[in-house]
Amino acid sequence: QMGDAIDPVSCGLGYTCRKGLKPESPNQDSWFVLKMEAVSIYAVFDGHGQKGHDVSNFVKENLPKLIIKDSRFRSGDTAAMLNEVFKRTQSLIGAADRMKKLSAQMSGTTATVCLHDHVNNKITLAHVADSTAVLGRSKNGANEGIALTRDHKPNLKDERARIEQAGGRVVFDGYANHRVYAKHARYPGLNMSRCLGDLMGHTDCGVSCEPEVSERELKPEDTHLLLCSDGVWEFIAPTEAVATIAQFPAAKAMHAAERLAKEAWDRWIKEEGGAVVDDITVLLVYLAAGRKDG
Repeated sequence: QMGDAIDPVSCGLGYTCRKGLKPESPNQDSWFVLKMEAVSIYAVFDGHGQKGHDVSNFVKENLPKLIIKDSRFRSGDTAAMLNEVFKRTQSLIGAADRMKKLSAQMSGTTATVCLHDHVNNKITLAHVADSTAVLGRSKNGANEGIALTRDHKPNLKDERARIEQAGGRVVFDGYANHRVYAKHARYPGLNMSRCLGDLMGHTDCGVSCEPEVSERELKPEDTHLLLCSDGVWEFIAPTEAVATIAQFPAAKAMHAAERLAKEAWDRWIKEEGGAVVDDITVLLVYLAAGRKDG
């Protein structure tokens, strides 16, 4: 907690970040919410690799500062600014690694960042990897969840092309994932094609830190915004997630986030036989609570 204390309930915010069942690993997820008068920033980071928690925390601490210090943050060229902020964050990770303050050669993090412009009622999203953002909407009493980000997987046509052009290769692991490897080596074995950190993957295999950026005007029927680590999305589809949280009013946003996280946890236990549960982060925004007109 930095800055003034905010009351999450009055802002329509719900959040939970729980460590999964991976005995050898701490919770590698991080998140932040930064609220200002006209703009809010929401973000989720899901670390991976032996020191993924350190990388995810490092990005959580540094990325918002880069956004706020950038003059384009207030002038409106948000997309170009976010693109550059991700690249500058990657440079900071590289510098911290060289100075032995961070171990990021084979560890990294996802990043999904949302700028919510309360005045113009629009959102700008920038992301790398697979911490999906979902927009919840209600039309004629029916809830719908729309994925606003695509998972950056190595087997996507455009992602594979970039990786192979850079001298990397994409190999199916025989189980569930396509993974990125250097041409004549068995590293890094990443199951994502873009991320922050993972310096060897960026240098040798065409893994990218460039975010995919999109803008969207919010409509009156847009009710919720969800940013979650893939611990949620592994077994829950967007519309089902929105239906789960829509049972709760904005005043119970925390309960709604906890309910979705519990549902995700229970699915992991069921699907994986109780052997493994991923870290689970839910960041939930009730959009009507932040509207200037509402």
